[in-house]
Amino acid sequence: MKDLIKKPESLSKLEFWAATTIYVFSVFLLITPAVNNEHSVVFTPNKPLFDEANIYFNYYKNYFIPQLIQYTTFYLAFMALNFSIMPMFLSKKELAKNILFVVFVFLICSIILGTTDTYLKNYLFAQYETEQDTYVALFQQNFLYTFWLLLLFGFYTFIKYTGVYLLAHSEAIQSQYKIITQDALAAFVLWMVSMFLLMIGDAEVEFIITWGILIPLAILLYCYSIYSLIPSSLTAKKPFVSYVKKSIFALILSLIPVFLSALLLTKSLDGALIISLINIPFQLLITVPFSWYLFKRQMKGKEDVYVLQKELGQSNANFDFLRSQINPHFLFNALNTIYGTAIQEKAERTCEGIEKLGDMMRFMLQENMQEKISLSREVDYLNNYISLQKLRTDPNPIVKIDSRIEPQGNGVQIPPMLLIPFVENAFKHGISFREPSHIKISLEVREHTLYFDVNNSKHLKQENDPEKTKNGIGLSNVKQRLQLLYPAKHDLIIHETGKEFFVHLTMQLS
Repeated sequence: MKDLIKKPESLSKLEFWAATTIYVFSVFLLITPAVNNEHSVVFTPNKPLFDEANIYFNYYKNYFIPQLIQYTTFYLAFMALNFSIMPMFLSKKELAKNILFVVFVFLICSIILGTTDTYLKNYLFAQYETEQDTYVALFQQNFLYTFWLLLLFGFYTFIKYTGVYLLAHSEAIQSQYKIITQDALAAFVLWMVSMFLLMIGDAEVEFIITWGILIPLAILLYCYSIYSLIPSSLTAKKPFVSYVKKSIFALILSLIPVFLSALLLTKSLDGALIISLINIPFQLLITVPFSWYLFKRQMKGKEDVYVLQKELGQSNANFDFLRSQINPHFLFNALNTIYGTAIQEKAERTCEGIEKLGDMMRFMLQENMQEKISLSREVDYLNNYISLQKLRTDPNPIVKIDSRIEPQGNGVQIPPMLLIPFVENAFKHGISFREPSHIKISLEVREHTLYFDVNNSKHLKQENDPEKTKNGIGLSNVKQRLQLLYPAKHDLIIHETGKEFFVHLTMQLS
């Protein structure tokens, strides 16, 4: 799934081979029809209609060749629309030209289907008064059928791009809406795909409506269970029984809204009543226990991660040993020597850069290993890093850096290096010396709550940039640290557009 999200070409290959497989399989079934052993004649769905109309039936002329042409038309039309016309249409390139292409494909398909149906449904000529009436009926029917297929393809395109977007941005959506989980988003995408398949397969309308109502309700109940019902039931003597009782109460409350929704779609009192009554046992027997199982599985996974992290903590001694091999006195003496040389040469910017770098190295070697440090020291490190970056960006007028970090002197403490990954990411991806760039950073503390915002422009990496194919681990690591250090006490929202990247972090400080 991750490969399909990160590599659109993988999805295109999957679509190509899926469509090709369906086409080849359909042709294979056409070539090897079922044979009636008693009469040794080829059975086709339309032959009885020819016999009933007392019209001569030729297998190749009235079935095989027309069906083969129709299957090939469907296959080629899908390939043209899905891989050529629709991507350009969605990118708004040559819009008028692509609309004409869609109309052209629609007309060609309608004409081919109408022409082949004059052979497939030749028996209809005996049911109309004139041949002209038969041709009009056949071509009119196929124009409507082609239009229906075009609508289905539009629905499929909507499902595909919506699904890819939701799955690709699942973390950002979940960070903004806590009740929505990645599993729920994946289930929603699968539900849309299933609706498309049911519509293509000409399933019963009642079944489509029922499926279209029950599954979204199951997804909503799952989200609410994971977010509220199950966590609030864990303190009870019998957690599962308490969870089931709360689920029953929630389902009873939803009875009227479900009935009204079903009535709106079915326009039948009996149908709406049946769906609303089916919903309760369906959710109790399937969604409720399944949600409980997934929640317990997630909790078990988090426990395993905690144990692993605890075991990994024992490796800190090895890290400390390696760190001790670096002689900080040598490093600072070397920096002091370079700093003195820069002063003698009157290189003020170089002096400033060396001074900031020295402060950052002192922070890394001394305070970074502590469990917590004062927020003021973390702010000092942020300011030193930003100042060091400004030394290389200030000469360029198209790069704008706005830093509003309030001095902190209230004795608040936080884990070290918790905020810097967001700033590093902004400078890594937000600066380009070839086009306008901006970075805005703000930090303030109000009533024991920290508010931290980073906003930066986005630029495509150059082909020769060694960082082009690398995905940094800084943001993923800081997300994990926040989950471990500030569970239920922080809110991290990451939003990304085509040209900008936004980070908003709030933390309750204690």
